[in-house]
Order: sequence, then C-alpha cells, then structure tokens
Amino acid sequence: MDREAKQLLQATLALAEENNKLLHKIRGVQKRETLWQVLKIVVVIAITLGAFYYIDPYLNKLVDMYNSVSGVQEKINSSPLQDLLKKL
Repeated sequence: MDREAKQLLQATLALAEENNKLLHKIRGVQKRETLWQVLKIVVVIAITLGAFYYIDPYLNKLVDMYNSVSGVQEKINSSPLQDLLKKL
C-alpha cells in the first residue's frame, strides 16, 4: 500500500471515529429529550388529576344546587297557580 493511500485510510478512520462519537452524543440527547417529554406529560396529567380531586367537592355542590333549583322550577311549573295563569 502506498503512502498516500495509507494516509487517506487513516484520515477516513479518524473521521469515522469522530462521526461515531458525535452520533453517540446525538443519540444521548434524543434519549434525554424523550425522557423530558414523558416527564412533562406525566406532570401535566398529575396536576390535572390533582386539580380535579381538589375541585370535585365543589363541583358536586354545584350539581346538587342546580338539581335543587331545577326541582323547584318543576314544582312551580306544575303548581295550581301556573294553571290559573294559563287560563288567564
């Protein structure tokens, strides 16, 4: 093998080793980015569930109040006074 071919082969080997190091670094960055994205999604879901757990008693009270108001409205609509107003 002549000297020029040997130098070219060594330069190619050095370039391949450098590329390999860079590719390993890029893959590590991709893994960390994926882990970070999963962690963000887990945190958002946890906050959402925690907020729902905290707000749930208040929502139940609002639903009960709405049901009681609609029950009162039905009683008013079915009262004899309403029948009298319809006749007038």
